[in-house]
Order: sequence, then structure tokens, then C-alpha cells
Amino acid sequence: MRVLVVEDHLILGDAIHVSLRQAGYSVDWVKDGVAADAALASEDFAAVVLDLGLPRRSGLEVLHALRSQGKLVPVIILTARDTVEDRIRGLDTGADDYLVKPFDMGELAARLRALIRRSAGTASAVIQVGDLCIDPAKHTATLAGEPVVLSAREFALLHALALNAGHAMTKAQIEQQLYAWGEETESNTIEVFVHHLRRKLGAEAIRTIRGVGYLMPRGKDAV
Repeated sequence: MRVLVVEDHLILGDAIHVSLRQAGYSVDWVKDGVAADAALASEDFAAVVLDLGLPRRSGLEVLHALRSQGKLVPVIILTARDTVEDRIRGLDTGADDYLVKPFDMGELAARLRALIRRSAGTASAVIQVGDLCIDPAKHTATLAGEPVVLSAREFALLHALALNAGHAMTKAQIEQQLYAWGEETESNTIEVFVHHLRRKLGAEAIRTIRGVGYLMPRGKDAV
């Protein structure tokens, strides 16, 4: 899953960047509100980690603009402002969650997982699609109770398709979910990962929708 981090404190921003990448996220990091506006206007993210005290444009202004445009991407606010009034203002502006600095990186990753699964309409911490079971926290998958060995990219692709089970995803949508800025991909990279997943999960686990992209069936037609 691809996450945008908006944080102007270089040490904290770098720590968040590294920690979330280690947790399996693709992470883009910008350091001011204007850059955040530009990123959110041009890219799709699974979630946003947003500081309030930003240069050039405040986090609340970024959040207000985002919601005014009707964009529903989950947003978790990070801030040193710990008064009840500040928390209420942030949540009423459109934030989905709130963490006061200092915070634990593991908690941030867990809150992001919760926000992302809820935005996809999934309440359970484990994603079940037919006989396939995916645990985003542990980065593990099982098929009919048997573990499936996956690379990091294979797991990220499987996670994205499972969250959208029953709905086709275009190649561009998948690439935006899997790759941060500066990560180069070959023209057939997604096709290669899909081929690997089909070998491990079965040919019908992921269907090609010609002219559209890829779809993971759900319900009785799922793996």
C-alpha cells in the first residue's frame, strides 16, 4: 500500500519514512503543505500521514482542501498539539485518526492498517477471500490453511487486489498502489507478479479483464 507522509521535521520524517517502509508500505514524503497539495492532486494514496504545523500551508488547510474536493483517502493527523480542542478541530475538518507526538512507530503502522482496511469496507484485521487468508500485520498469506511464500512485492499486489476483490483494477491503479516516487518499474512488471501469484494460488485466483486490468473474484467464485 502506498502512503503519503507530510512532515517538515527532517529527523521525524525520515524515521517515519524508514519505519513504514519496513512495515511494508510504499512511502512518499513531502515537507510542506503546498507540496502535499500537489502530491494529493496528482497521485492516489491508500492513506495520508499529515502533520499540522507545516511551512507554506498548514495541515488543516491541506485537509480542508482535500475534503472539499470530495476525496475520501484516510488521513491520520500527527501533531504536538494535544489539547482536546485541537483534536476536535482536526477530526471535524475531516481527519480519520489522530496521534500526538511523541508516538510509537508500531502504533502508527497499526492505525494505518486499520484505516486502510476500513476504507475498503473490511472490518476484520485479516482479509478472507474464498480459501485465501491475508494478514497485513504479519505479511503472511495462507491458501486453504497452507502458508503461501510471497515476495514483498507479490504480497503488496495480492493485498491490493484482495482489498478490491470483485472490482477490476487497472495496471496504472496497481502501480500507484505499489510504487513510490523514484521507484522504477519495467513495462511488464505487474504482469510478471500476476503470473507468479497465479502459479502459487491457482490460475483463476486473478482474472485478466481485457481492456481494463486485473480482478480478484470474491464469494463463491474466489480462490
